[in-house]
Amino acid sequence: MPAKRKNGIDLSSSLSDIWKVLSDDEREVLRKNARIVNFKKNELIYCENEIPKDLMCLFKGKVKIFRTGVGGRNQIIRMIRPVQYFGYRAYFAHEPYVTAAAAFEPSTVCMIPMEIIEKMLLGNSHLAMLFIQMLSTDLGIADQRVVNLTQKHIRGRLAESLLFLKESYGLEEDGATINIYLAREDLASLSNMTTSNAIRTLSNFVDEHVIAIDGRKIKIIDEDKLRKISRMG
Repeated sequence: MPAKRKNGIDLSSSLSDIWKVLSDDEREVLRKNARIVNFKKNELIYCENEIPKDLMCLFKGKVKIFRTGVGGRNQIIRMIRPVQYFGYRAYFAHEPYVTAAAAFEPSTVCMIPMEIIEKMLLGNSHLAMLFIQMLSTDLGIADQRVVNLTQKHIRGRLAESLLFLKESYGLEEDGATINIYLAREDLASLSNMTTSNAIRTLSNFVDEHVIAIDGRKIKIIDEDKLRKISRMG
């Protein structure tokens, strides 16, 4: 087995952004310590208040980052797609996780002990800059999301969520159906609204010929109009 592979997975390709800034010795340390873990649909990857130990990278599947809010209702904070890193902010903040993560569908996650990453960061400025960029990007997205969820009305929030899902996960072969199937409660959680409001607004979008719905499948019929609704808020 080539040194760059782990459980049949080519780490140099799957972790390309990190791999390219590591020395040969650091790559070998990473290969020896990385774990490949498979999760079933809806299985928890980590829980709120758990102590963070690993840098996680999604190799395959879809993952949601969420938090339990008032009244026990979940709020989806982020959606993770391959190949994105997650689970490391709490470690750097020296605090337990304030969110939880679960697999939307069968998913494969690479886990690397944060202690190993931290040691590498202290001796590798290029790797440190990569993490600064990732944290800065995540913070910018979080800031924009706070504004959108607090200032946009229900229609704007839902339209934005549909566009976000399209841009994150792409479309199926028909070039219109969003390549992720969400339960209505998950779509509502992503859009910061009640499930009943999400269902009603989706129905309005169907009546306006903006989207079409087949079970959990959502097909975008008029993307320009959907973007206009998102912009108007």
